[in-house]
Amino acid sequence: MAIEAVIFDWGGTLTPWHDIELGEMWRGICAAHLDPDAVEAAANALLDAELKLWERGRDEHRSATLDEVFALAGVEPTEALLATKFEAWTPHTIIDPAAPPLLEALRARGIKVGVLSNTMWSRDWHERIFARDGVLDLLDGAVYSSEIPWTKPHPKAFGAAMDAVGAADPEACVFVGDRPYDDIHGAKSAGLRTVLVPNSTVPAWEAAPDAVIEDLSELLPHVERWHS
Repeated sequence: MAIEAVIFDWGGTLTPWHDIELGEMWRGICAAHLDPDAVEAAANALLDAELKLWERGRDEHRSATLDEVFALAGVEPTEALLATKFEAWTPHTIIDPAAPPLLEALRARGIKVGVLSNTMWSRDWHERIFARDGVLDLLDGAVYSSEIPWTKPHPKAFGAAMDAVGAADPEACVFVGDRPYDDIHGAKSAGLRTVLVPNSTVPAWEAAPDAVIEDLSELLPHVERWHS
C-alpha cells in the first residue's frame, strides 16, 4: 500500500530535544515583568500549574492551553510577558536542519506532510516558528492539542491529524516521534505505521515501532520502501 502521509511529532522530533529547567525559565520570564517581590511566588505557581496540566494530559489524555496555565496560577498573561516567554524558548525551538530537505523530498513523491504535537502553545506560535525556519509552506496540515480536546496517545488525536492532511487510511500513514508511549504506542493503536527517533530523556515504554532511526536524515529510505 502506498504511503499517503507522514505525520511528525514536533518537540524532540522536528525540533531536537533540549533538557530545560522549567522553573528557572519561568523565573526569568517573571523577573522581566513582575515586581521583584512577586517573582518567586509567580514562577512557582506557573511551574506547578504547567506540570499539573501536563500530568492531566499524560493520565487523562485531555489537552490544555497556556491560558489555563496562567488562570490556574493566578498570573495575568500580558502581551509583553507572553512575548518574553516566546523569545525565551527561541533557542530551544530551532527546526532540525535535516527536516526541510526531508519534507521537500516527501512532498516531491506525492506524500503529504503533517504535524501532531502535544502542546499548550497556540497555532500562531507554532506557525511563527515554522515560518521562521522555512518549513511552514512544506506542511499540508497540522494539529496542535491546544486546539482539540485530546492529547496523544488518544486515537482521536491521530484521527484529527489524518483529517488535517486529507488522509483516510491509517495503514497508509506513518507517524514519526520520539516518545514510545505518546507517539509510538498511540499511533500504532490508531493503526498507523510508526518510526521512533530515540530520546533517552523521555519516559520509557514497551513499544514496537516499524523502524528506529537516529536522525531524520535516515527516514526517507524506510518511507520509500513502504511506499513502493
